[in-house]
Amino acid sequence: MLKNNLYVYGDEITNFPSHLNFGQYMVDILWTNSDKVALINGATHEKLTYRNIAEDAMNVAISLTRMGIRRGDTIAICTENRQEYYGTFIGITCTGATFTAVSIAYTRDEMKHVLNISKPKMIVCSPLAYKTHGETLKSLPFIEKVILYGKDKAANTLLYDNLIENGVKYSAKNFAAADVLGQTDTAVILYSSGTTGLPKGVMLTHLNIISICCLGNSLNPHELCMMITPWYHTMGLMGVVRNLASGSSLVYLPKFDSDTYLKTIERYRVFQLIVPPPVIVTLNKTRGNYDVSSVKLVYSGGAPLRSDTIQQLRNRFPEVLHVLQGYGMTECTLSATRDTYETAHITKTGSVGRIVAGIVIKVVDIETREPLGANQPGEICIKGPIIMKGYVGKDKSEDFDVEGFYKTGDIGYYDEDKYFFIVDRLKELIKYKAYQVPPAEIEAVLLEHPSILDAGVIGIPHDSAGEVPRAYVVLKSQAKLSEEDVKNFVAEKLSSPKHLRGGVHFISEIPKTPSGKILRRKLKEMAKNTEVKSKL
Repeated sequence: MLKNNLYVYGDEITNFPSHLNFGQYMVDILWTNSDKVALINGATHEKLTYRNIAEDAMNVAISLTRMGIRRGDTIAICTENRQEYYGTFIGITCTGATFTAVSIAYTRDEMKHVLNISKPKMIVCSPLAYKTHGETLKSLPFIEKVILYGKDKAANTLLYDNLIENGVKYSAKNFAAADVLGQTDTAVILYSSGTTGLPKGVMLTHLNIISICCLGNSLNPHELCMMITPWYHTMGLMGVVRNLASGSSLVYLPKFDSDTYLKTIERYRVFQLIVPPPVIVTLNKTRGNYDVSSVKLVYSGGAPLRSDTIQQLRNRFPEVLHVLQGYGMTECTLSATRDTYETAHITKTGSVGRIVAGIVIKVVDIETREPLGANQPGEICIKGPIIMKGYVGKDKSEDFDVEGFYKTGDIGYYDEDKYFFIVDRLKELIKYKAYQVPPAEIEAVLLEHPSILDAGVIGIPHDSAGEVPRAYVVLKSQAKLSEEDVKNFVAEKLSSPKHLRGGVHFISEIPKTPSGKILRRKLKEMAKNTEVKSKL
């Protein structure tokens, strides 16, 4: 077989453990780095060493096994970011069971929806999570036990502190995780962002996660890093896992507050930040006398980072040397392309970096499915050990092509140097007559207007054209613009199919996911509600 010269190939990955158990892999790494500080809670200033996490993981694994947890079972965690999280997570995977992370911010219906996908036998909750969702959890017949962090025991629950055997000390030298089939056994179930519908359960194998851990470092492993992304999200969960796998120290916050965030940078002299675009936008607007001169590197992912936002970031953090980006999704465990601190001097503005090791990427024509060459936008398709096993309860044929490539639904291209650029989502393209209009292109133009703070664009039905673009716009404070002003601004800069024939609506906020992706389905709901009201 010959390689296809239109495909982009990553380097080979080596150093996989033969057992392919993610939990065992992490316990071994944690034990090797025993005395190093692993996690710092920036709100409480509590510190955890690598040994602390390893001991908790072994305690959790042994206790759960004695309680009858086995390979094939599922255990959930619902909590804000807190110190016990990674000992619990790694301990669960050591038993051979599947771990699933659910958001504390879910509504009742969202909680029932995702838990009915994974059907966990047990769920571990923070006091706040149990107070919020306790009644919902009681209504689900497959949940047999609820385990609570903290000191206050509720009726019919267990305490995590009792689960870890009151601090019994085990050594990694005498510990062996359960046998698993690492290439096929599901280690983790996470939930897709649901930007175009209800979340789906993404099944990640032990091999998927170990593959991410075996990649070279994106950040400098010798410098302190800070992250605030929720750990139920792949960017947060796997970002911390990669950090631990590299033996680095990381500061986190249980929740985001701009003043606390900046104070934490000042207190700990944080060198590098991992931060989604919406947080960058908020930090750019936050004023105050904080010493952030320690920050030299910023890494962003989850959504595209605009050039004007990057410039504002450099103004807010004047000592920053590099602003790096990556491209990934839950379905590819973390990143498929990325910049790294070692290659920061040759990054390209607007790019999401180069392909990671171990995978293959092809860009195909949306209609013919034929592979495309450099600088030709099409759907990005990925194959390799980081790609999910599939969605829970869904046939793989819908999401994978005949060659085994996962169809991302993202439109992008690579240039002559194999740097990748993301254009838009395939499902979000507006079909105007015979044209396919990317909403992101119109949004980028709208954000050039000095009076526009944020914008989102969708297609709305049209009798003769199929769809026409409509803009939802957030104005800056004290700014005044009319609908015609906005329409004319776009018309001056973009071709006819991209004109705002669907109108302009002014709103207070663009709905987004925690990672910064525009929730276009929410905008479409607004459009439907507007149409219904207009008919009444």
